This record gives sequence, structure tokens and C-alpha cells, in this order.
Amino acid sequence: MYKLFCEDFNLDYTLDCGQAFRWNKIGSWWVGVVNGSIVRLQQDPQSSEVLVDSSLSEAYMENYFRFDDDLDVILCQVNKDSFMDEAIRKYRGLRLIRQDPWECLISYMLATAWSIPNIKRGISLLSSTYGEELEDGLYSFPEPEALAGLCDGELRDCKLGFRSNRIVKAARHVMDDNLVLDELFTIGYKEAKQRLMFLEGIGEKVADCILLFAFDKMEAFPVDTHVEKVVRHYYGDHEFFNGTATKSKIGDWGRMYFGECCGYAQQYFFYQKRLEGLI
Repeated sequence: MYKLFCEDFNLDYTLDCGQAFRWNKIGSWWVGVVNGSIVRLQQDPQSSEVLVDSSLSEAYMENYFRFDDDLDVILCQVNKDSFMDEAIRKYRGLRLIRQDPWECLISYMLATAWSIPNIKRGISLLSSTYGEELEDGLYSFPEPEALAGLCDGELRDCKLGFRSNRIVKAARHVMDDNLVLDELFTIGYKEAKQRLMFLEGIGEKVADCILLFAFDKMEAFPVDTHVEKVVRHYYGDHEFFNGTATKSKIGDWGRMYFGECCGYAQQYFFYQKRLEGLI
């Protein structure tokens, strides 16, 4: 075991906000599987130190939780109005996570038209069926080769519905190097988004989630129904929209209004909307 500490870090907000799906809180401990390893985390409410029980290194976990982000500077940049200011004041310490690109890709393909509990259940079934058991009830995420060779219908027991064939096709594209995930780190946001949207089942929102949570593209601004409702209600009269606030236009507005770190703004008011309803 070891301890982590970073100014402006709230473990509960970060793991509960909906950006990652393989964490569960059991008592005072968060338990998850990261990079094929079991991780248990507990944050001291007084010192804010995080106790880590995992084989993953301290440096790995610091990178995973983006401790290199200057959260104070980022939040100052996106704090453009009273609504954003309230979200920041209430949930300060929420940080974006650097997720594994392959796992993030498949997880957000599964997220289409599903609630968070359903997404978590689907990923759990997929991992228990095609991943490796790490300890009782905890499994690694299946590698691309484990899914690429599956035939139609073999994923039926995972209860993924229409998503099944899409993730098999995605695994085949990765195995065949039609999509080289590491290359998405080195190219610009717009080109990376187009490469992801080449895959069946990936639209603008899913592509933006993957780019934001796995590829350091903080200019990604995912627009789901929660974000759309917030923007339409609180910002719909902004001159940028000129009376038309489509999801695609909302994404462009987010980048224009909040700037290069707009992904942080999105996650803060997405979380506030999820917890409080707001509208």
C-alpha cells in the first residue's frame, strides 16, 4: 500500500461522475480494475490523502488521475458565468481520468442508449466472459483478440443487444490496424474524431467521450441529453445559436465559449445535472 496526495482532488466526485464504469464503492473503499490490475482506494476526509492498495505504481495512478493537470488554472479558464461557478464550487476536486484507450473505446460504444447501471452490467458480463479472472468476481477487460474472432451471436449471453456486432467489428478494425489507437494521441482533435466515427456505432457524442477520457483531447465536448438540456435552458439565448441549438452546434459552442479545456466544463455541469436535476 501507498498514499497519494494532490491539491484539488476529490476521489468520490471523480469516480462517481459517470466518466468511468468499472468502479464501485464498497463501504469506504472504491474498488475497480485498471489496466488488468485490481485497485482499492480510500480517501481520508481530513488530510485528503488517498490510500492505494494495488500492484500499479504510484506514478501510474498519478497519471491515471491526471495529477499533472493544474486544476486551479483550468477551472479559472472555464468559470465563465454564475451557473458554471456554482458547479465548480460544489464539485471542485473532480478530475478527468486517463482511461485505457481500448477499454474506453468499447465502453463508450456500449454506452449508446443505455443507463449507467446497464453500461456497468454489460461491461461486467463482457469482462467475466472474455477477460481473465483476477480474483473472485473481478476480471480484466477483454483484449481485442478475444473479441475479434467471435461470430455473430456469440455475445448473446452478455446481453449487449445491437451493440454486440458493433464491438466485434471494432475489435477486428483494431486487430487489422484499420484503426491504430496510439495514432490518435499524435493527431489533432478533428482528425481523431473522424477516424473514430469511421466505426459503426460511433457518432459525435461517443467519439467526443472517447477522445476526452482516453486521448487527452480536452477540447472534446460530449453532448448527450443531459448536456443538451442544460445548454438549451441556461445558454440557449446565446447569440452563437441564433435560435438553433442542435447537439453538433452545442459542441462547437462549448469549444468557443469555454475554450481549450471545455471538456472539464462539460464534466462539471454534467455531474451537477445528474445529481441535482436542475431542470
